[in-house]
Amino acid sequence: MMTSTCIFDAYGTLFDVSGAAKQAASTPEGQALADHWPALSERWRAKQLEYTWLRAITGAHTDFWQVTQDSLDWSLEALGLHEDQSLRAQLLDLYRALPAYDEVPATLRALKARGVRCAILSNGDPEMLEDAVTSAGVADLLDGLISVEEAGVYKPDYAVYDLVGSTFDTSADDVLFVSSNGWDAAGAAGYGFNTLWVNRAGLPVDRMPWRPRFVSKDLTAVTDVLEEI
Repeated sequence: MMTSTCIFDAYGTLFDVSGAAKQAASTPEGQALADHWPALSERWRAKQLEYTWLRAITGAHTDFWQVTQDSLDWSLEALGLHEDQSLRAQLLDLYRALPAYDEVPATLRALKARGVRCAILSNGDPEMLEDAVTSAGVADLLDGLISVEEAGVYKPDYAVYDLVGSTFDTSADDVLFVSSNGWDAAGAAGYGFNTLWVNRAGLPVDRMPWRPRFVSKDLTAVTDVLEEI
């Protein structure tokens, strides 16, 4: 019997985190990024995740919007672009409206047609998630937006994964958790979720005690995976 609940990570899974830098580089205001946007995007994302882990380990929680700003500031300084405040503002505005990957709307519609509950479980704070799903035009295809702010700690702390059961009154083994982040897929597998790692970059599986049950290159495999659970 197909599982009834599908939980998606947001950033990098449904929404393209490179989109802000890429879009900014294509505008007159973002010309300074013409040759730097891939490096900026990579550093911004890496620092963003690093800061969430450091804050989780040390108990120094702050919301994801502050983490996003802090990691951008570090990345701009690393590239010598930190004095351009208009560029900083543009990048932050674009981050709140990241593009969804091409297959996202069709995948969510297909799941809804099958009666599967679909929700986001994300490091993003509630306002960021509302902005993201609204700008991507997928808000009506989701049954919930669960933010780590309810737990006060970042993934992969198990207190975050607990939020799925408390929100939907469901057991871990009746959930398919979908993430493009290998560390998140590993953490969710350790928690007890059925996990699908969307390995968009073709990376090796992380050397952790837990591994994702399923691996795919994009989200189009979700409906088939659900049939196997």
